[in-house]
Amino acid sequence: MQPETIKTQQPDLTGAAPAARLHQVAAFAGLSADQTAHLAQPSNIERSIADHMIENMVTTLAIPVGVATGLLVDGQEVMVPLAIEETSIVSFVTDSARKCRPAGGITTSMSGTVMIAQIQLVHVPDPYRTRTLILERRDEIGALCDACDPTLLRMGGGFRDIEVRIIDTAAGPMVVLHLLIDTRDAMGANTVNTMAEAVAPRLKEWTGAQPLLRILSNLADRRLARAHATWRPADIGGEAVRDAIVLAYRFADADPYRATTNNKGIMNGISAVVLATGNDTRAVEAGAHAYAARSGRYRSLSQWEVDAEGNLCGSIELPMAVGLVGGATRTHPTARVLLAITGAKTAEGLARIIAAVGLVQNFGALHALTTDGIQKGHMARHASNVAIDAGAVGEDVAQVAQEMIARRSINVETAKAILAERQSQRAD
Repeated sequence: MQPETIKTQQPDLTGAAPAARLHQVAAFAGLSADQTAHLAQPSNIERSIADHMIENMVTTLAIPVGVATGLLVDGQEVMVPLAIEETSIVSFVTDSARKCRPAGGITTSMSGTVMIAQIQLVHVPDPYRTRTLILERRDEIGALCDACDPTLLRMGGGFRDIEVRIIDTAAGPMVVLHLLIDTRDAMGANTVNTMAEAVAPRLKEWTGAQPLLRILSNLADRRLARAHATWRPADIGGEAVRDAIVLAYRFADADPYRATTNNKGIMNGISAVVLATGNDTRAVEAGAHAYAARSGRYRSLSQWEVDAEGNLCGSIELPMAVGLVGGATRTHPTARVLLAITGAKTAEGLARIIAAVGLVQNFGALHALTTDGIQKGHMARHASNVAIDAGAVGEDVAQVAQEMIARRSINVETAKAILAERQSQRAD
């Protein structure tokens, strides 16, 4: 099938009631009746489960979950759940994904599923000799690591290699051992931390150096997710819009003040999917921002350019340490169901989908910024929240929001005035 003839096979959720949306998503994703019923519950995690997830649990906080549709990722129709409280994000992802479908959708790749565990050695009088001694013990280190997790070994993962770095610090030189571990479908934090703690005492035996920290690195630069897509000028408002988006990218890539906001917009989409699937948002965010500064200057996580045919091309690359097993991904019942909606069967597949979401979310934000401005669409969608804040309930929420938009005055004071007018009319 030629890219130009690709049509969406996903339902259009726009305008449907929440219950109808849920059943449409459930039908597309093949959810069971029990899974669908679970998502329909107003609070879908039992207190007994939440109490085992964290210490001193007193309550749970519900976050809206929207489903972005229209994504064509590596030729596959994909729906993506996003857990986020901010308006516009789900719409940006959906609209942006549909705009790149005529050119073939989004293509993704992954560098692998290797995580890094660090062991810090301090008070090392002879760091270069120590480095050599450790490198000579590579096979013994590998055996120690693999013995920690036979299940991972059976799944095709486990120890891959070591690196030994000498770094200069204000406290003097330190030797740092990196354990490179393929964690397969797990994010892998607990696994690699266990391995680091198992290896550390042997390092002291072999070298006499003092091990201190033994923990993973969230700069997972051996686990990079990549995505790229093409938007034709005719599908995005013309060549002037195309060129404006490239200029907006150049601004972000040159200025850390703008890059920070640009990358926050990318993470709006990425973190929402990470949270929805029960993965570690803090780990992914820390890795992404560190990767954005790897050149020594904080830059854009995405890149935008014009190809030989005059199309807008976007690409993104960032660490994506997510998993399908372990942690809240398996503990939280809602995360399990939302993960099923994505259709991802491996951690790599999920990471690739998340990278695709980050790219199209960035396109949506840049397109809005370079055309109507971010506030026009954002505030229109935000109007319902303002109406609720002013005290509107039921059908008044939509009516007050629409009237604020018509008056071009979206704030609590205007909402209260409109609500008072409606209540007065009903009283008459």
